[in-house]
Amino acid sequence: MNDLKKTARVTGLWYLGLAITGALGFLLVRPVIHAPGNPAATARNLVEHAQLARLGVALELGVVVTQTLAAVWFYKLFCRLNSVAAGSLAAFGLVNATAILGSAAFMATAVAVSGDASLAPSGDVAATVQLLYELSSKLWSVAALFFGLWLIPMGYVAATSGRMPKWLGLTLIVGGGGYLVSAFLSNGLGKVPSWLVEGLTVPATFGEFWMIGYLLFVGIRPTSEAVPSSHHGP
Repeated sequence: MNDLKKTARVTGLWYLGLAITGALGFLLVRPVIHAPGNPAATARNLVEHAQLARLGVALELGVVVTQTLAAVWFYKLFCRLNSVAAGSLAAFGLVNATAILGSAAFMATAVAVSGDASLAPSGDVAATVQLLYELSSKLWSVAALFFGLWLIPMGYVAATSGRMPKWLGLTLIVGGGGYLVSAFLSNGLGKVPSWLVEGLTVPATFGEFWMIGYLLFVGIRPTSEAVPSSHHGP
């Protein structure tokens, strides 16, 4: 049991790292650099805030590392409770991390182009860096599919194993569904109000911080109250 609690706390630390790097990079650094609809402003921001732009790339890579390790440690924590859900969680998390790795590559290329105009097609630095940041943002947008998919099996194990609060699991499942819907609304149904897309992810944010806190401060319950340990299906 002590080993399980240690695994839970390490998992919580990786998940906390994912939350911190994601929030700093996507919510704080990116808006300073990327000016949607204004290529000249984006190019100017890359030059005037070059160190911040490089920090943004580093934080993006931090998201990749922490989500990858969180996925592996969640599998280690959950594999004996539900092997299918644990494997699904790890697989979906790794796919999402791969998408963000692509985003980091686009951002790093934009930084390089801002410092060397010869890298831009026809020498149009502003248009090139704007396109690269738009591609980076779209990777985050479509990767919401796999972020939602990673939350659903996480929530399923929490809700059905008896080792975590049932409502924590249900909140994560609802939040994962919200991310799935937001991905389709953002990329497949034309112009959708941003407040609607953002609102769909609120339950997930609440559930994720609840999960992080539970892993760090409680860990995992000592006995299963909901399903026998021999249960391996979804």
